[in-house]
Amino acid sequence: MTQERGLLLVLSGPSGVGKGTVCAALRPRMTDLVYSVSATTRKPRTGEVEGVNYFFKAQQEFKRMIERDELLEWAEYVGNFYGTPREFVDKTLASGRDVFLEIEVQGALQVKEKYPEGIFIFLAPPDLNELRCRITGRGTETEESIRHRMQVAKAEIDLMDHYNYVVVNDEVEKACERIQAIVMAEHLKKERQIAKYRELIKEVNI
Repeated sequence: MTQERGLLLVLSGPSGVGKGTVCAALRPRMTDLVYSVSATTRKPRTGEVEGVNYFFKAQQEFKRMIERDELLEWAEYVGNFYGTPREFVDKTLASGRDVFLEIEVQGALQVKEKYPEGIFIFLAPPDLNELRCRITGRGTETEESIRHRMQVAKAEIDLMDHYNYVVVNDEVEKACERIQAIVMAEHLKKERQIAKYRELIKEVNI
């Protein structure tokens, strides 16, 4: 029987909405997912590990990856570059395993152009005041940087229409449950199931 192709799941949303926190909480819940690690030129935050949270690259090295077309998507965000290695994603999907990308909004829109069949999930804050509090709470941003991030966030929320689902991150546990429900529903879609059963019918002698 033909190998069923895996789902490409893309989670993105404004900076500070809690993408990393939700992704970390999903890992023990959804152990079958393959979590793609992005490359970035930004400096590691406290507790972040090379090859686990990100591949941390110098800007010159990252630009070479762009030139060699080694990235599925890439974006420049607030002075730093982010990107997803292409080969790993392609091979994993072909093997039948689901791939989970946690990326910025610009990058998600690039992925959608190449993988329109992907499942795109927009992680939204309960409101913009809460988003500002989360960004401020990091303690790593200047007031100018916070203002810029909020302006970018407003523009990104306007792009919500490009996504298949919107999940509000009011509580991390609830956000995880909503994403799990989305993944289950996508696997049970008629379009994915019918092809499998048509092949099974062909293999049975009645």
